[in-house]
Amino acid sequence: MALRVVQLLIIFVLALATYKRVLASDPDILSYYIVPENNTVDANFSTYTGFRDIFDDVPGTFNITKAALAEFPALNGQNVSYAVLKYPTNEDSPPHTHPRPAELLFLVGSLEVEFVDKKNVLYTQKLKVGDLFVFPKGLVHCQYNSYANLPAYAISAFGSANAGTVS
Repeated sequence: MALRVVQLLIIFVLALATYKRVLASDPDILSYYIVPENNTVDANFSTYTGFRDIFDDVPGTFNITKAALAEFPALNGQNVSYAVLKYPTNEDSPPHTHPRPAELLFLVGSLEVEFVDKKNVLYTQKLKVGDLFVFPKGLVHCQYNSYANLPAYAISAFGSANAGTVS
């Protein structure tokens, strides 16, 4: 009898643990949009055109073009943003961190990237066209275009409408 009670208790605990795992997910966004005053929601509100000419010129210095909350109000409440990073030859993005989101970097060129974890372990990687690299939330990281004759472009996706940067 005692063995049967123990077996039922184990089954109950396992079922409860499975139930909790099934319920674990990202929180739902509470609204489709958070609309600033004096704005209307239409297709234009959901469209950002700031990247249209991003590849028209070769970068002279390191340059960031953002599509974050300040530039694209439709992102309010959506928990996403983008930035296009332009690296001339032999140019870097100095060490920095984003305190709120992780950063997912997509390469349209070639870069050397690195980050330091909380135990002061340095991770480095040479990335090529089409590669993705993730910088974990809050960790110091940097990128460098070591190529002497080719600019590099990267598209950063953030899990926040306002990634914030601390240099």
